[in-house]
Amino acid sequence: MAKLLIIPTPVGNLEDMTLRGIRYLKEADLILAEDTRQTKKLLQHYQITKPLESHHQHNEHAETARIIQKIISGMTVALVSDCGTPGISDPGFLLARECIKAGIAVETLPGACAFVPALVSSGLPCDRFVFEGFFLQNNDRQKRSFVLTEEDRTIIFYESPFRVLKLLEQVAEVLGEERQACASREISKIYEEHVRGTVKELIAHFSKTEPRGEFVIMITGKETKNKNNKQDEEADQD
Repeated sequence: MAKLLIIPTPVGNLEDMTLRGIRYLKEADLILAEDTRQTKKLLQHYQITKPLESHHQHNEHAETARIIQKIISGMTVALVSDCGTPGISDPGFLLARECIKAGIAVETLPGACAFVPALVSSGLPCDRFVFEGFFLQNNDRQKRSFVLTEEDRTIIFYESPFRVLKLLEQVAEVLGEERQACASREISKIYEEHVRGTVKELIAHFSKTEPRGEFVIMITGKETKNKNNKQDEEADQD
């Protein structure tokens, strides 16, 4: 039966593509890509030749109804983003929601997502966390940052290299510069790196070293001492 396939793609190393993801891309009638130029590289690597159309934040509202009609007519459509899982800080939510409303089956494959390996590699508590995605860039940013002062789970952000230092400085101002943190960049790529320490130490590091690549920024939540002890106890029991 025709359906919408949501297929994660590698965040860096092309070998992270799953076998089922490759098979589904080969079986799809149409592939929707956030950036067709980026997706063509992936398809060429795996020798996949399929019709390819753009589906991104600037056209998804206008294109969703047309895509749904294609699926209803019998086409199996695969959705990919430039990297990672569609819908996680990338286009995908709107199309998935409208397909569900139309009674269309939506199948999402497990696969690459930058913040999961970054969090596990950070050394910060990962039993409970909140994902904030790309932090707000408008007046609501300050309001949201104050809400997070009471958050007791590890807090995760995506950030571009141009705003890493600004984000860390705001975290220091609102949450405190002694919070433990980790800045992970270029996950699964050649220059993957994890910078760990207090927020203050990360600010000092990136004040001297220009941030490069795409970042996952992780900050411990409020009252982390008890959380650390709890997770350490659970690890010992395992």
